[in-house]
Amino acid sequence: KRFIIGTAGHIDHGKTTLVKAMTGLNTDRLKEEKQRGISIELGFAPFTLPSGQKAAIVDMPGHERFIRHMLAGAFGIDIVLLTIAADEGVMPQTREH
Repeated sequence: KRFIIGTAGHIDHGKTTLVKAMTGLNTDRLKEEKQRGISIELGFAPFTLPSGQKAAIVDMPGHERFIRHMLAGAFGIDIVLLTIAADEGVMPQTREH
């Protein structure tokens, strides 16, 4: 069984950057995501844990307008990686997620 991790947190708090640091993959693949610098659709990054177990991260959008995408990605995850920017702290979408 693949271990599934889902990201959660406010927009621009570093979820996608953290996923890239952990896996080497940029989960923002749409042209609009790259232009705007925000995740719009779910992103997926498979990787292998140090134990050898297969895992994947579902990078979920943090913007309130894309909450339905976040909810779609939340189904089937095993654990949440809640990301909070140190310079801003807990924000509205942090609480929503």
